[in-house]
Order: sequence, then C-alpha cells, then structure tokens
Amino acid sequence: MPRSPSIKNGADITTVLGASTSFSGTLRFDSSLMIRGKFDGDIDAKGELYIDEGAVINAGRIRAMSIVVAGSVRGDLEAVDRVEFRSSAQVRGNVKTAKLRISDGVLFEGRCEMVRDEASFDPFASKKESAS
Repeated sequence: MPRSPSIKNGADITTVLGASTSFSGTLRFDSSLMIRGKFDGDIDAKGELYIDEGAVINAGRIRAMSIVVAGSVRGDLEAVDRVEFRSSAQVRGNVKTAKLRISDGVLFEGRCEMVRDEASFDPFASKKESAS
C-alpha cells in the first residue's frame, strides 16, 4: 500500500520521484515535483519542489519558486516565493527567500537571507546579470 505524502498539497504535485528512486545530475522542471527518494546534484526548478519525509538530498544549490522540506537536505536553497521546513526536516545549508516558515522540531544549520523585494529577486538569473 503506498504511503500518503506528509505534504498536504498532494493534488498540486504533477511528478513524483518515488522512495525507491535514486537520481544524480541536474534536475530541471517547470511544474511541481515531489522527491521521496535520494537525489545528488543541483535542482533548477521554475515550479514548486516538495521534499517528502524520508527523502535524502545532497545538492550544491536548489532553486525553485517555492520549496517545502520534510526530509533531509544538504545544500543551499533559493526560492522566489517561500521556503517551508516541516517538523521532520533536517536542513544543512543556507536559505535565501522572501518568506520562511520553520516548524518546531526542525534541525537547521545554516544562514538565512530574507529578500525584501520579491519582485526584484530572481535566483534563476545568471551571476553576471545579478551583478549589474
């Protein structure tokens, strides 16, 4: 019997990398994705990213419109809209976002940078563009 996701917005998710999935490389997508398995690499997403309880992510950088974490993440997170850490989350990395929600019980080791002007923050811009 498949377990139900710990992330309640399940109806909004278009793709799921299952618990038995292991993936390495660069992951790019435009809609929404839930990761339940293991991932090593970078994530560059124009949609929403859900990291379910039990998922293990090792990334240099994760960029998305919004990120919800209930699993384990090692790497930096950047989100245009929001980042949310559920009570089972373990995050080791820096966060840059406009809105941040951290539940009780979260393990978070890193720095947080809050973006004041959401409209001007574009984590998808290249470093040359953002420097000018």
